[in-house]
Amino acid sequence: MGSGPARQGAGGGRGVVDTNKVWGTIYGKKVTMDDYERLRRDVNLYFLFNYGVWADRDPNVTQQSLQQEIYIRLMMYQKAKALGIHVNDSQVAQAAAAHLRSPQLLRALGAGNQSSVPFSVFVSQVLVPAGLTGADFENYVRDDLAINELQLTYGLPGLLVTPQEAAVEYMRQYQEMSAQIVFFSASNYLSRIPVSPQDVGFYYTNYMANYRLPDRVQVSCVEFSASNYLGQAEKELTNLDSQVTALFTQYGMQATPDAKTPEEAKTEIRKELVRRQALTDAAQQAGDFAQVVFNVSSSANKPASASDLYSVARQKGLRIETPAPFSAEYGPEDFAAPAAFTRQAFELSTGSPLAEPVAGPDGVYVMALVTNLPTEIPPLSEIRGKVASDMQLQEAIILAQRTGTNFVHNLFLQMAAGKSFTAACVAVGAEPQMLPPFSLSTQELPELNGHATLNQVKQAVVSTPPGMASGFMPTDDGGFVLYVQSHMPIDQSKMATDLPQFTAELRQQRQSQTFNDWYLREANRELRDTPVARGK
Repeated sequence: MGSGPARQGAGGGRGVVDTNKVWGTIYGKKVTMDDYERLRRDVNLYFLFNYGVWADRDPNVTQQSLQQEIYIRLMMYQKAKALGIHVNDSQVAQAAAAHLRSPQLLRALGAGNQSSVPFSVFVSQVLVPAGLTGADFENYVRDDLAINELQLTYGLPGLLVTPQEAAVEYMRQYQEMSAQIVFFSASNYLSRIPVSPQDVGFYYTNYMANYRLPDRVQVSCVEFSASNYLGQAEKELTNLDSQVTALFTQYGMQATPDAKTPEEAKTEIRKELVRRQALTDAAQQAGDFAQVVFNVSSSANKPASASDLYSVARQKGLRIETPAPFSAEYGPEDFAAPAAFTRQAFELSTGSPLAEPVAGPDGVYVMALVTNLPTEIPPLSEIRGKVASDMQLQEAIILAQRTGTNFVHNLFLQMAAGKSFTAACVAVGAEPQMLPPFSLSTQELPELNGHATLNQVKQAVVSTPPGMASGFMPTDDGGFVLYVQSHMPIDQSKMATDLPQFTAELRQQRQSQTFNDWYLREANRELRDTPVARGK
């Protein structure tokens, strides 16, 4: 499906498309409800097989982004038909079988110990409850194959990478360089920034919007941690050894990719099986606890409340946690809550303050609403310390950047007079640091120590010839100046070994990029008379 659907941040809505907005033309043809519904089902199935969840039930997908994906797929579907791309029944059968082996589908069904989902089970347990049919699945597979063929067709020019081009690109990415760097960090200038009540007040007034707090919620919860049930779970799994052996026989070392030996793999499989059973036991206990809380309120002939949660928890000797208020975007700061915890918390109200148990990867939670807090800007008196620190940091960054800019001017004068980079730095009172050899393919450079990002340093390298210093490069921390001493000789034997695989990957990247370039041009033209372009 091209580059795949755009999944947006949590809290964007349930992604239910307004079918009243089904209109527009693509390639001069009116968008029909039949075609729209066919591709809506395609997108839903695409999400199931790739993300393990229906698109219209994914909390990370907004209504707008879901509708956009349907229209994009409509465009590619129509283009494939116009080009006469044909998919035969044998191709459909093979692809359908592959889809039924999808790891995401197996996880969604809790069938991780199976190699495939039987078609009859898939239809009865997955498609029918979602209002879909076996024919919808066949259409999706056929459409997906046609769109994949479309990608190959328009991405073909990207495959035309010569061995010489690949070698040049390999050297560009993997040739290491020797470099020195001078940092101008705001932390070194903080002590020079005066902080007066008047300045803090002005800063707060000018940047008041930055301190606005979003809508927040506070809950109390009882956690049923899976770790508390591990011993019980191991006793319950009477056929544990045979399950471990069966899973290892079926999946081998792929069952636990990080394991280095079969014994280690089997140990990890065993731990995972026990953890799953422990999580099941925790869920059972959480469900029983929640039922008791509901029964308390029911017997008193009143709605469930947070006080009922406290009362039952105290009776059972269970610990109640009340994390600080949190927003929908970030969730609780006190612990790593699953996304479902945050989503459920924001669905609570004074009329319905008690939630059903919420499962996470390490435990199950039962929560009750404490309070809802609307968006607000705290008064300066409550956040004066933070405002003062923010003001001081901003001024320190400005001072660091001003110092760095002046440094570059003097540096160039010193180097023009014949001094080396190191000598020129010393002459103006700066301390250069030697970086370890790195290339554009380097993934981390701890020596930067948060003063600059690796990408910022790479950008400086690209525009700085060997034997030269970069200009001043501003960063969130202040900035830096980079001196590229030399490009180091590349390992020719390693290059010869790596080049075939590198060339294949480069061709695949170029093919994908070529198709994406075509797709963007096509979408900008063909979707301009649709709700996607007009936002209506």
